[in-house]
Amino acid sequence: MFATASTECPPRRVQVTEVGPRDGLQNEPVILSTAEKLELIHALLDAGVRAFELTSFVSPRAVPALADADELAAALRERRDVHLSALVPNPRGAERALAAGVDAVVLFVSASETHNAKNVNRSVAASLEGFEAVARALEGSGIELRGAIATSFGCPFEGEVAVSDVGRIARRFAALGVRHVSLGDTTGMATPPLVTERIRHLREVAPEIVPTLHFHNTRGIGLANVMQGLALGVDRYESAIGGLGGCPFAPGASGNIASEDLLYLLDEMGIETGLDLEGMIEAAGAASRLMGRPLPAQVSRAGPRLALSDCSAVPTARG
Repeated sequence: MFATASTECPPRRVQVTEVGPRDGLQNEPVILSTAEKLELIHALLDAGVRAFELTSFVSPRAVPALADADELAAALRERRDVHLSALVPNPRGAERALAAGVDAVVLFVSASETHNAKNVNRSVAASLEGFEAVARALEGSGIELRGAIATSFGCPFEGEVAVSDVGRIARRFAALGVRHVSLGDTTGMATPPLVTERIRHLREVAPEIVPTLHFHNTRGIGLANVMQGLALGVDRYESAIGGLGGCPFAPGASGNIASEDLLYLLDEMGIETGLDLEGMIEAAGAASRLMGRPLPAQVSRAGPRLALSDCSAVPTARG
């Protein structure tokens, strides 16, 4: 089921938000120091990245890899050409985000009750009610409120997630004045038909919301889902350098779609991003070195389509 409505056409330009520093690193066995994270971020800046989901202002006990959220944000807040967002679960997190000087806070909730309980130890209703307190804490601060709905395409504990639940949460976000909402494919359960269903439903019940798509490549169709999103006219995507990432509170949540793989696809389609593919491949190399292992991305291994090899280095068949 591919998008065919006359009002749905691929965008000419796409906004790519790099989530490697947050979603990419939160579930990795290697915990990077603040200096190492900044090394990776500066490599991404050199490649043209200007939008980061930088960190999460949660308890260090819950996510030790993000214990340096305050220091990391403070180290980058003087960059006026960079947009920094961070996840916050409660008013205390909002206060930390405000002090750190981020540009936007992301209010995150799961569409499934079980995953929300595992992720933030609250019911969905309690999370949504808590967001009102966060909004009050940030009122007049100039910090943008954004939303994120995890398990938007399925839950590893409950199975199918009703599209009406995703729409209901989106409407609650809209009532808080949120404009940008990310639909999270937490364990790679999205498929092109589900992407179509969710985006069209969101446009019907919450037309003021601008959707962002956040896919994982758990089952190998992350970029197929991007293609469907593009066909529907969605122009905002989140990805992680090298394909880093996964949710520590969801079994089987392997990495995000790789930023360099996404950029290669968009480049080949003639869609502008402002990012440099060679620079992203270099940043992926830095990420691999810092993590101490090869990363699952494809393009950083193979190179661009027209990257040529030295034929003298390849043996010739005999016989």
